[in-house]
Amino acid sequence: MSPSVRNIIAWILQVILAILFIKAGVDKLRDIDGITKMFEGLGFPGVVGIVVGVAELLGGIGLLIPRTVRPAAIGLVIIMVGAMVMHATKIPGGIAGGAFAAALLLGLIVVLLLRRNTSTRA
Repeated sequence: MSPSVRNIIAWILQVILAILFIKAGVDKLRDIDGITKMFEGLGFPGVVGIVVGVAELLGGIGLLIPRTVRPAAIGLVIIMVGAMVMHATKIPGGIAGGAFAAALLLGLIVVLLLRRNTSTRA
């Protein structure tokens, strides 16, 4: 795949993921009472829900800034792995209910692969 095609695909995916994560973060921060209760129901301190909301918001913004794409994607991967574990173990509906989280995780992994440093490869 040529570097220009790779770049175009990466940017399209980054923008889509950024919109989704920014929206998710804003939604969590708009309903702080609801999100803290939900996280407490999962066995976490309520503040974890706020931290996740802020991380999703900042991570989504980070996907749009060339210098921060990889760190933002790595941070969001960690959040999405946590979401998958919660869907598999504590959230009703099981792993099937986490299909959207799995799709986001896959998208982030693709971004990381597309944005890996290709100049050091042999």
